[in-house]
Amino acid sequence: MDQLKVGALLVGTDPLFAFLLRDRIVALASRYKIPAAYDSRSYVEAGGLISYGTNLSDTWRQAGTYVGRILKGEKPSDLPIVQEARYEMVINLEAAKALGLAFSPGLLATADDVIE
Repeated sequence: MDQLKVGALLVGTDPLFAFLLRDRIVALASRYKIPAAYDSRSYVEAGGLISYGTNLSDTWRQAGTYVGRILKGEKPSDLPIVQEARYEMVINLEAAKALGLAFSPGLLATADDVIE
């Protein structure tokens, strides 16, 4: 990506990336000064620039509700499909500063969390 002069990176949802390679991806984006957006706040907490995605606590809570209903005898095929209604944006100002970027006050005001 450095050789191709990539201007930015979008890291999508993938269990391999999220659990095994998260820190390495964040470190490489930082090292080569590539602004990167992620789908989970865990990347931003690890030093990434910005994330926008579902709140994983809500997702796991919903999964637990489904498991509870199945254990009480409901058939999985009878359960409705549920799509997350809440998304969160998390911004890391330290990462932005290291990249020489600044976020507008309006964007910072709409973020769910700003890490300084």
